[in-house]
Amino acid sequence: MKGKWADGIQPRNFAWVIKDQLAACERPGGYGAHHRRVRRQEEIIWIRQQGFDLVVSLIPSPHNLHNYEELGLPYVHRPWPSHDQLSSYLRELHAEIADALASGRKVLVHKEEVGDRVCGLTAVHLVMAGLVPSGPQATAIVERIFQRRLGPIGRELVEVALDLRDAESAS
Repeated sequence: MKGKWADGIQPRNFAWVIKDQLAACERPGGYGAHHRRVRRQEEIIWIRQQGFDLVVSLIPSPHNLHNYEELGLPYVHRPWPSHDQLSSYLRELHAEIADALASGRKVLVHKEEVGDRVCGLTAVHLVMAGLVPSGPQATAIVERIFQRRLGPIGRELVEVALDLRDAESAS
């Protein structure tokens, strides 16, 4: 018989963006003063037990990424770029996530917290994948999923995604 915690614990602010395909959460184990090593391990176990095939970490540093390796969970580290690299970063990251999803992989994206960048990035995927036709619709969907308003940074990401999508369709 397995113990109560054998399946781990769900990460904080976990939400499905596309059911059973793409999800987002805060950094496993929390961030800053709230980060706990035991909680990190329990949350990574939960992620693995849920069948995620790829974790996309957007945190700035590679700290604690070795825990994914230790627990046999594939990951990529894609730290958030400077503002002048944002368009190319979003294009490349969207392509990487879209390729993973197209090959049937289950993807989890995280940053320290589920804020404007994570929520905006999920809206970027919805727009660039053609799942949502307009920026306001992507914004409304993401706000509903994460139960929070999308602020200026997230709204800017949606605008960048619309520009990228329009440029791709024009070429």
